[in-house]
Amino acid sequence: MSDSKRKDAGVSGAGMGGMQMSGQQRAAIGPNLRAMALPFAVILFATLATRLIWFGDALASTDEQLYALIGADLAQGHLPYAGLWDRKPIGLFAIIAAGYHLTGASPLGYQLIAVLFTLAGAGFTYLLARQLVDRVTACGAAALYPVMMALYGAHSGQSEAFHVPLMAAMAWLVFAPGDRRFAARAAAAMLIGGLALQVKYTVLPQCLLFGVAALWRQHGMGESPLQLAARALAYAALGLVPQALVALLFWTNGSFDAFWFANFASFFLRDGLGRMSPDLLAGALPLFVLAATGLYAHWRIRPVEDRGTYRLYALWFAAAALTVFLPGTVYLYYFAALVPPTILLALPLLDRRGRAGVLPLIAVGAAVLLLLAPWKDYREAQANRAALAGMTQAIAPLVADPQQCLWVHDGPAALYLAARSCLPTRYIYPDHLNNALEDGALGISQASEVRRILAAAPPVIVTADTPVTPQNRAVSALVEQAIAAHYRPLHTATIHTRTIRAWQRVR
Repeated sequence: MSDSKRKDAGVSGAGMGGMQMSGQQRAAIGPNLRAMALPFAVILFATLATRLIWFGDALASTDEQLYALIGADLAQGHLPYAGLWDRKPIGLFAIIAAGYHLTGASPLGYQLIAVLFTLAGAGFTYLLARQLVDRVTACGAAALYPVMMALYGAHSGQSEAFHVPLMAAMAWLVFAPGDRRFAARAAAAMLIGGLALQVKYTVLPQCLLFGVAALWRQHGMGESPLQLAARALAYAALGLVPQALVALLFWTNGSFDAFWFANFASFFLRDGLGRMSPDLLAGALPLFVLAATGLYAHWRIRPVEDRGTYRLYALWFAAAALTVFLPGTVYLYYFAALVPPTILLALPLLDRRGRAGVLPLIAVGAAVLLLLAPWKDYREAQANRAALAGMTQAIAPLVADPQQCLWVHDGPAALYLAARSCLPTRYIYPDHLNNALEDGALGISQASEVRRILAAAPPVIVTADTPVTPQNRAVSALVEQAIAAHYRPLHTATIHTRTIRAWQRVR
């Protein structure tokens, strides 16, 4: 064979070899996709099974009724804080606003976005679990994620539905094995942490943990103290980029002071109701029991092989607990932040390779499902929707005039959007004006604002028979006096176990 022919043959062989490698790579994609098909199907089923009953339900949870109001206002181009007031960061309202751009006036838009976040959170839980257990156990662990998130109030558009998956993404980027491109992964994690801070600031302890874990890992890769210091500054800067952009937005808009007060100063002015109560601890007990039994199984029954990764998951649990208990008042739905690290700590118990096989996984899944009781939620959701529709039908004709605004002193804030009413105050969430813990934390006097609202003679006032927070007595007295003097009963309904009354102004 001539040299030219040998050369041609060599080139041809190289080309065929390259084609063969490409074919092998393509062939490898098939099994990988098939391997992910079952986990995705299970996660999708669990997510939809726990969320379908709430689709389109404006009463799915209490706080998100305020988020819906502010998100709808933001979708119209109006920034919060100087406008409608709350302490949550603007990122949460931007998600809600995006949902309204998708589906118009229905809450279905942001609920569908929450579905995507939930799928992502379950997916990252699966990937993190795969570092310790086999595919079947990891699949079961991932299926627990949407069910347990729903159990702790993140079944619709609550803020935890959005920031918990972002924390899971950070965990996967920082904890996943492999040093290749780790610096880029860690940088991406810090940027995701910055975005999560724009959903809820209390994720800060988790962001700090992931930052320290990334630096510790890079220390183990041989980086010098000077390099680590530079990386720490870079990570902090990446995490603060979203916050800086938001601050710049409000600065250029001329409402930086309102933004600063709502997001930061008011947090320290609000009185706390407490972080511990028997009811709260009882509600959180399933999480702590599941985590504790997983730790016991690790220590006494079936230790995990990758103890370093398991320790990282335990540290994540501790950081998530700080997220829960950081505010002065803790509500049960805050504990949703603990769901993914709890599931990961429970893996030694759930691992089907143990003596009991798949039984612990089935038992835990059944127990969580029984606690959630979605069949009861379905009946309650249907009854609440019917009650809201009836009350809306009674109220809407009386607030059709854009100058005649409904005022919900206590009750579902969803009535404003449902009745298409104008808004009588910036402090549109009932809790902000009736909760005694908020007095002095709004930048205004609650009683003075209520006097102003009542002076405008709202055509309809909505009240509730059972308060859910300590009430400002001066505000309650003002409302009771106004109703006694100028209002008559219009409509009564039971919503979320409370009796809600609408009062029509008659003189």
